Amino acid sequence: MLQYLYNMSNPAISYTRITRVQDTLVTTTEDALAAEEPLEIWLVYGQQHCRKQQSITVTMRTPGRDAELATGFLYTEGIIKSAADIADISAGSDKSNIIRITLHETVVPSLGTTSRNFFSTASCGVCGKTDIASIYAPVTGQQPETAAASWHSSLILQLPEVLRQQQQVFEDTGGLHAAALFDQQGQLVLLREDIGRHNAVDKVIGAALQQQDFVPDRYILLLSGRAGFELIQKAAVAGIRLIAAVGAPSSMAVRIAAERDITLIGFLREQRFNIYTGEKRIVF
Repeated sequence: MLQYLYNMSNPAISYTRITRVQDTLVTTTEDALAAEEPLEIWLVYGQQHCRKQQSITVTMRTPGRDAELATGFLYTEGIIKSAADIADISAGSDKSNIIRITLHETVVPSLGTTSRNFFSTASCGVCGKTDIASIYAPVTGQQPETAAASWHSSLILQLPEVLRQQQQVFEDTGGLHAAALFDQQGQLVLLREDIGRHNAVDKVIGAALQQQDFVPDRYILLLSGRAGFELIQKAAVAGIRLIAAVGAPSSMAVRIAAERDITLIGFLREQRFNIYTGEKRIVF
């Protein structure tokens, strides 16, 4: 039987014994793995005298920063309108893998597309949706840009190396995606890693929402892998106007970016990138 030893100081990493084969040399050693555990998100809402509890989703994620993940998920799914809707966040015991989000009495969550308990794998951010219309999260009340934003191409070219230097868990395991927010000076503001790319984005957005001075169109969202539709949609809900991905965008990602007036950059690596939408924000 395989035995996994969890790193108590970093729940994102576990270790296992492996047999390593290199040419004719066979050795037994220890290997670091990206931890993967289910997380069930419960929502508590309604008037105090008739509180309701509902299981919203079970998602496979890398343990750690679960409150940020749950906050970001509820927000990017359009269930809540802001982090201020949340009255309390409580987690179960270390091994329960359950987190409860309690809303203020006056908050009515938008559960039209979440009247299901669905399972989301680490690779899928829209698993469990019951029809085509439900994959689109509402983008309501989006504020106009605070000013005409512009970003120098030379600054953008530097970002992947900064991200890679800060991806500590990736360096240890090679198995995590990252999402990061950079300001207009190219300073790394927030970085979150997860085995699911959609979870990494939810975590970084959830963390940003907890900062009162967060102005979304003043930041670049950098993705360590490809740019899929669900990631662009999450950024659109958050009001982020510039997204750069180390990997390729999908056709639907480009379409959503164009519809939402988002600047989308792909293949940002090796001192080059492609602009798919919103070139107006890039200065050469």
